[in-house]
Amino acid sequence: MYRFFFIFLCILAVLFTAEQFVFVQNAVVLPWTALVAKASAVIARFFDPSIIAYGKVLQSTHTDFSVSIESGCNGVEAAIVLVAAMLAFPSGWKMKFWGIVLGFLAVQAVNLVRVVTLFFLGEWSLKLFEFAHLYMWQALIMLDVLVVWLLWMRIVARQDAAPPAAAAPA
Repeated sequence: MYRFFFIFLCILAVLFTAEQFVFVQNAVVLPWTALVAKASAVIARFFDPSIIAYGKVLQSTHTDFSVSIESGCNGVEAAIVLVAAMLAFPSGWKMKFWGIVLGFLAVQAVNLVRVVTLFFLGEWSLKLFEFAHLYMWQALIMLDVLVVWLLWMRIVARQDAAPPAAAAPA
């Protein structure tokens, strides 16, 4: 347990430090944030066709309300926590790979729901937007990371507990 926690904290430190480098921001984080804005606009247009995205901004052309998707809201930090937990947990590399890929997609899907709901909340009530943005969705996105990690650990535990396949007779 202590070993996992130590490795987890070390990986978190490395990944969060790497995320702050200008090169990583320009090559990965900012393009990813723009993609989140575009994907959020596509989803939001199902409910309001006046939604557009440019750069990291989501805007209604009807009301001129807009939100800028900043660090902490683009799903990158939540994904870093998930990746660090999966890398630190003792399991095979194949399980880590699939856990990270599928877990990343799950976290990003929830983050898209987060961005879209926050956008519409902001259009309706800035007070509710503030509460949902600062408290509710912060907790829910980290709960999503925890649930994904726990589900992945359950699969890893089942895999490790499964008896090895019997060799075919020669």
